[in-house]
Amino acid sequence: MPRYFTDEHEWIDVEGDSATVGITDYAQEQLGDIVFVELPEVGATLDMGGDAAVVESVKAASDVYSPITGEVTEINDLLEEEPALVNSSPEEDGWFYRMTIGDPGELEGLMDEAAYKEFVDNL
Repeated sequence: MPRYFTDEHEWIDVEGDSATVGITDYAQEQLGDIVFVELPEVGATLDMGGDAAVVESVKAASDVYSPITGEVTEINDLLEEEPALVNSSPEEDGWFYRMTIGDPGELEGLMDEAAYKEFVDNL
């Protein structure tokens, strides 16, 4: 399953014509202890680069942007009860939502893991 990254520190795992989205380990480290996550509604249509979710930590609130265009098919209900999952497992159990892939061509503008690592190293 290919994984892509955005310059806003979201990750996206692609499986067929659907994808799973979350924030990177780097992003959760910058935010600190996460206390609340506001997820999109199932059925919502998200635009590439548009607001998708909100993460609140003890330091700040931060928007999460959609890496691609598509429709939300599932949200991670566990985050409502346990937002700290984003801290303990940001790139596994702390995923935010699943969505359809509206335009597979949009994936071409995202970074692979090596490019993202280099991007973060240069911040």
